[in-house]
Amino acid sequence: MNNSSSPHESSVPALQAGAGPAEPTSVDESAALVAARTDASNAGSLETPSDTAPELGRLASTVERLRREIQAAHAEADGRALIETAKGILMERLRCSPTEAARQLATLAKHAGVTVMELAADILDRTAADRLTEAACEFVAETAAPAPDTPGASGSVSMRLRTAESGACAAGDTQAAAQSLLEHALTPLGATAVAVWAVAPDASLTLAGSAGFTEQEAGRWRHVPPGVATIARQALTNLDWTWTPALSRAGTPSIGRHDLTGARAAVPAGTGGRVLGILEVCWPHPLPEQSPRLRRQIEALAELCAHTLETHPAPSDPTAEHSATVDLVEIADSLHDPALVLVPHLDEHQRLVDFRVHHVNARFLDPAGRPANRINGALLLEAYPLAAAPGGLYDIVERVHATGESYRAESVTLTALVDQVRLDAIADVAVSRHANAILLIWRIEQEAARLARLLQHAQRLGRIGGFEEDLTTGAVTWNDSLFTLHGLPTTAIPVALADLPRHAHPDDTAALTRFLHTLVHRRRHATVSFRLERSDGVTRRIRIVAEPVLDADDRLLAIRGAYQDVSAQHWTEVALAATRDRLAHSEQQVGEQNRLARQLQHAIMPPAHAPLNAEGLHVAVRYRPAESDTAVGGDWYDTLVLPSKQVLLCVGDVAGHGIHAATSMIVLRNALRGLAITGAGPAQLLTWLNTVTHHLTDDVTATAICALYDPGSRTMRWARAGHLPPLWIRDRTAHHLPLLSGPLLGAFAEATYDEDEIRLDPDDTLLLYTDGLIERRDHSLESSLAQLLSTAHAGAPTLDDRLDRILTHSRADTDDDTCVVGIQIT
Repeated sequence: MNNSSSPHESSVPALQAGAGPAEPTSVDESAALVAARTDASNAGSLETPSDTAPELGRLASTVERLRREIQAAHAEADGRALIETAKGILMERLRCSPTEAARQLATLAKHAGVTVMELAADILDRTAADRLTEAACEFVAETAAPAPDTPGASGSVSMRLRTAESGACAAGDTQAAAQSLLEHALTPLGATAVAVWAVAPDASLTLAGSAGFTEQEAGRWRHVPPGVATIARQALTNLDWTWTPALSRAGTPSIGRHDLTGARAAVPAGTGGRVLGILEVCWPHPLPEQSPRLRRQIEALAELCAHTLETHPAPSDPTAEHSATVDLVEIADSLHDPALVLVPHLDEHQRLVDFRVHHVNARFLDPAGRPANRINGALLLEAYPLAAAPGGLYDIVERVHATGESYRAESVTLTALVDQVRLDAIADVAVSRHANAILLIWRIEQEAARLARLLQHAQRLGRIGGFEEDLTTGAVTWNDSLFTLHGLPTTAIPVALADLPRHAHPDDTAALTRFLHTLVHRRRHATVSFRLERSDGVTRRIRIVAEPVLDADDRLLAIRGAYQDVSAQHWTEVALAATRDRLAHSEQQVGEQNRLARQLQHAIMPPAHAPLNAEGLHVAVRYRPAESDTAVGGDWYDTLVLPSKQVLLCVGDVAGHGIHAATSMIVLRNALRGLAITGAGPAQLLTWLNTVTHHLTDDVTATAICALYDPGSRTMRWARAGHLPPLWIRDRTAHHLPLLSGPLLGAFAEATYDEDEIRLDPDDTLLLYTDGLIERRDHSLESSLAQLLSTAHAGAPTLDDRLDRILTHSRADTDDDTCVVGIQIT
């Protein structure tokens, strides 16, 4: 600070030239003087407003200058500890005097081109190697240069963190520490407020310090009971970093929720395994998930908060912690259940590594049967090493010690390891924290009690209730489950077996009478099922299993047994029976439809084709229906001599199976026959047939080959509608005709088809076929066509022999209808 701006300067300008009071020497006095002079000017200086305004302006600027100087003085005081600590390190390393250490520090800072405070922070980082150093080094490693986090922030990350550390350590309470953290470390990160919560023994939260909030807001959040779920509570429950991108969208209450609705970070602040408090940092605007380096910096600041909370706790009796442990031992000795008093065991770095058994009471019972003196004084993980399993007993005790929240659970497995033998015991466990000690209580479940509870669960799951009826006294005993089955309260009078017919459906009276006769008169085991009509109007299906109890002289003493609610099973059996009936009916209908489809196929498409009376043309047909009736398809063929003496040759395949495919096949075959009488060419015939398929059938699609052979010129015109191309065999050489353009029949309302013409020589053979001849599930269509060509190359004495050979060597595995039409020119 220069002399012109020092708060201790002795001469200040007068309010008026040559006269006026001296300028105040403190911010408070200046503010009071401004208010007083403003009132005076408003009351009695109306005549000279032009003189008053400049005076007030000079006074306000002086107040602002003094305020900045005080803030700079505070910052210098916070950073002075950094310089003194660095001087001490140089004195120890260089073995020099304080004056020489200060001169050496200034010289090194000048040569390095940094400020003395920045150099002091760097020396501390290299010497301490603590969490603050880790946070600063991570930032440097990621940014490759010690630059500030936000534009306009001054100083390196290391200096900011070390300055905040100095301010927190020098603070007289947590409130001052929170202000130092916000000013030096959090404001450069963009944060505008911070809250430090202290965790009380009852797991409640107390606002130990805050900065950036109004006094009214801090007063409203002075205490948070254990049951209130806040941002800080989430961090305490999870024992980990908690990040909330936007408080306004999270729906979780917290301090300043109306003014600061942006991002929040909360991290536990603890030491020695105990969570002493929570550090909560507030940003004014929503932010995405932050980088790990920001998390490391805030976690390092949380350690400073833990140090402050530990150094400046709430006023209490210095002997309170020891007194609480003594009282806890007395409480454990007064309990009727086995109890242990545990105290934390810390390593040389004050980190929690285990719990030591400080005391066991007289009723202590070890799961492995070891005496109490073997456990008393031992470490918990030494006595019970398997308690270190994830989610085991050690994790439970550690969490209670950290948070102060009590734990209680039933049927917890306690495991001991004796001579490498695993010994398990089931127990009810309760864990609570008192000051710094832990009270662990377990009640090992006896075998009889455990079996009784297993029986209760079995009865509940099986909806079973037991009873016993003493015939000598007439007393009837039910368990609680049986009262539930009957829909009666446990205070109701149980229903005797003889009175059951009055509570059952009238149609079941005879069955109950036979049941009672078997038990009482024949003295034999008996069972009966009946409909129980309860008083609440509900009818249940009940099965009773009972047996007589006889004495040594075979006299009937009692009847005991069990009721079971089998309503769900009964209605399930009824539903299954109805489903089986519907399934059998459906199978019958499908079978009849498939048989009808097969009969239609045989009627329209006989396996053996009648001879065709056409000059110079020999036609042979092989039709192989599917083996299964459910796979009856829509394959069809036709050979017909038209009035023009031309021969119609066609083959097709309707999509689908069953009666629908068979009837659609008949429609298309007959339609093509009628259209062919017109004398139109194959392309025109397929165009018309597509119109019939699209408009006059019910969602039918099909493929087809249509050809017209002229015996006089031995030419054949043909067209295709999405079908496989014909096979042309000449001189033992087979090849497929080119694929002509033409869509499926019925796929489009309007379609056009290409047409081609070939001239055939004597002994030429044409094969028209459906996909059932070549299709395989594990082969492509190209490989299947190549296999057909290989088979067709082989010669054959006659056309019928050729077709038989092709069918014999077919490798199709789809169990589909197969149709092959062979045409040989003679």
